[in-house]
Amino acid sequence: MGRSPFKLEAPFKPTGDQPKAIKQLYENLKQGVNEQVLLGATGTGKTFTIANVIEKYGKPTLVLSHNKTLAAQLYRELKELFPNNAVEYFVSYYDYYQPEAYIPQKDLYIEKDSAINDAIDRLRHSATRSLIERSDTIVVASVSCIYGLGTPEFYEKLRLQLYVGMQIDRQSLLRKLVELQYQRDDFSYKRGTFRVKGDTVEILPAYSEDIIIRVEFFGDEIDSISELDIFNRDVKRKLERTVIFPASHYVIPRPDMMEAIKQIQRDLEIEVEEYRKAGKEIEANRLWQRTNYDIEMMIELGACKGIENYSRYFDGRKPGEPPYTLIDYFPEDFLLIVDESHVTIPQIKAMYNGDFIRKDNLVKYGWRMKSAYDNRPLKFEEFIQKIQKAIYVSATPADWEINRSKGVIVEQIIRPTGLLDPVVEVKKTEGQIDDIISEVWRVKERNERAIIITLTKKMAEHLSDHLQERGIKAVYLHSEIDTIERAKIIKELREGKYDVVVGVNLLREGLDMPEVSLVAILDADKQGFLRSKTALIQTIGRAARNENGKAILYADNLTPAMIETIKETERRRKIQQEYNEKHGITPKTVKKEIKDLISLEELGILEIYSEIPPEVNTEEDLLKEIEKLEKQMWEYAANWEFEKAAEIRDKLERLRKIATVL
Repeated sequence: MGRSPFKLEAPFKPTGDQPKAIKQLYENLKQGVNEQVLLGATGTGKTFTIANVIEKYGKPTLVLSHNKTLAAQLYRELKELFPNNAVEYFVSYYDYYQPEAYIPQKDLYIEKDSAINDAIDRLRHSATRSLIERSDTIVVASVSCIYGLGTPEFYEKLRLQLYVGMQIDRQSLLRKLVELQYQRDDFSYKRGTFRVKGDTVEILPAYSEDIIIRVEFFGDEIDSISELDIFNRDVKRKLERTVIFPASHYVIPRPDMMEAIKQIQRDLEIEVEEYRKAGKEIEANRLWQRTNYDIEMMIELGACKGIENYSRYFDGRKPGEPPYTLIDYFPEDFLLIVDESHVTIPQIKAMYNGDFIRKDNLVKYGWRMKSAYDNRPLKFEEFIQKIQKAIYVSATPADWEINRSKGVIVEQIIRPTGLLDPVVEVKKTEGQIDDIISEVWRVKERNERAIIITLTKKMAEHLSDHLQERGIKAVYLHSEIDTIERAKIIKELREGKYDVVVGVNLLREGLDMPEVSLVAILDADKQGFLRSKTALIQTIGRAARNENGKAILYADNLTPAMIETIKETERRRKIQQEYNEKHGITPKTVKKEIKDLISLEELGILEIYSEIPPEVNTEEDLLKEIEKLEKQMWEYAANWEFEKAAEIRDKLERLRKIATVL
C-alpha cells in the first residue's frame, strides 16, 4: 500500500490491548479479509483504535452510526484526531418531516411537509464535495445515508470549474449557475444563491456558510477570483481557480431532464390507461392531473415538489434497480466502520419495508406513479453488496456480524484506566425495592450515582416517586423526553442534582457517566430484547467507568441470557485483573469533564444552555428562535453593522449545533 493521506494527531499513544487490536485489524485488511468484528468492551477506547486503523489503511472511510446523537459524538472525536483531513458529517437534514401518505380507510391524503435544517444540508454538501475532491475523507453518517441521493456522475460532471483567464461571458456563467440550481438573490446572503453587479458575480456555495466567491470579468474573460468573508466582505485570499458544486444533489443536465420527461409522459399514459381499464376513473384522473402539473413545473423551473419520486428516470435506472446513495460517492475500495453494529445492522434491515408500505398506498390510489417505488432506501441485500471492506464495532456483536465475518473477531477487552467490568450480583425479587433503596443510599454516601432499569413505564414512574418520598433525588427518563431535556437530565445527574435515573430502556441514550457506580435491573429473568445477553451486557457496562462499579440483577431464576452475561463479565474481569497485576495498575474512576457529554464539532449542547432564552422549551421553540436570529443578523448586515451581525452569527452557529442532534 502507498503512503496514507491520513495523519492522526493525539497527545497519547495506544495502550492496553489497543496496539494488538490495531495491528490485527490492519493486518487482516492487508491480507484480504473483507469483514471482521472489533469486540471492544465499554471504555477501552474503540474510537481511538479505529482512528489508528483508518490512518494505517489510508482509504476513504464511512463510519455508520444508528442515531444522530452518537454520530455527532463520533464526528467531534474524529475531527479532533484528524484536524488536517476532511472529516464530514452526513445525517438526515430534516428538522421536521411529515412524509407524503394516503390512508384509504379514511380517504385521507397527507401531503409531504418538512423543514430542512440549513446547517446539516451544508454539511451534507460538504461531505459529497470532499468525497469527489479528496482522498483523505472520513464521513460519519447515520443510516439515512442508504436513502436515495442523486447521481454522483451528474453531481461531479456538472461542477463548474472556473479559473483566471477562462474565456466565458457573464451571461453564460449565470445560465450555468441556474442549471446547477443556484438562485439569483441580490438582497440577502444565503447558501446556494448568487448576486450580480456590473461585471462582478458573487456566488455563495452550497457547501459553505461564511464565504463568498467573487468572480470579476474583463469583457468575456475572467479577470480575477476572490474568496470573501460573508460579513465584513474582506478578501480572505485571491484564487487562481475554484470549483462550484451543484446547489442540489438532485441536479440534472437540461437535455437529460427533457429526455426523462418524455419517458415520464409515455409511462403516465400507460398507467392512466391501466386505471381506466380497471374501472378506476378517479385514480386515473388524479394521477393524470398531479403528474402533468409536476411535469410543467420541471419544464419551467427545473424542479418540482416531490421530484425525488421521478429520480429513476433522471438516473437512467430500470424499475426495481437500487437508487444512488451516499455510498456511491465513495470509491470502490472504501472502508466501512459500523459502530454499535448490534443496533445499527437491524435498523438498516428494517428501513426498506416501512418505506414500501407507505409508497404502496400512494401508488395504488393514483397519488403517485409507479416510479415512486424506486425513490427508496437500499434493501438490506443491496446494502450488503456494496460492502468491500467492513469492520463491525460492538461490545456485544450479534450472530449476524460474527457469521458475516466468518469468525474473524479482534478483541479489545483491556481498559487503559485499569477499570474492571462491574461485579455482578444476583438477588431475589422479594424485597427488591427496599434493597435498592439501601444500595442507592450507599452509593449516595460515596457521592456517586445509580441507574435503575424497570420492566414497564408505569413501574419506572412509581419507583421514581417512591424514591423521592424516601429522600433520594430520582428522575424518570423516558422516550417522550426530547433530546435537549434528555441531555440536560444526564448532565444534572452527573453534577449531583439527581442521585438516580430510572427508566425502561436507557441503552439508546449513549450514556457515558463515570459517576455511575451502580446499575440495578429489576425482573432480570423476564424474557424480551431488553433482557437479552446483548442488552444485559450493554446495560451493565454503564457502571464500567467507576472503580466501585457494581450491577445487581433482581431475579428468581437464572435465564440463559443471565448465565452468559455473568460468564462473559467474569471472563473480561479476569483479563483486566491479569493485565493490572502485570503492569502494577490500580484502577481509578475515569475523570471526564461534564461539558463533553453530548457535543458536535468543537462546542457541545451542554456548553451553551446559557445561550438558550428561557422561553425556549421545545424543539419548535428552538427553530423559531434560530429563524428570528437569522432575520436579525441579516438586518444588521444590511445596515453595515457587521460587528453585531458577526456576534449573532456566532450565537446562531452554537444554537444550530443543538438542532443538528434533534
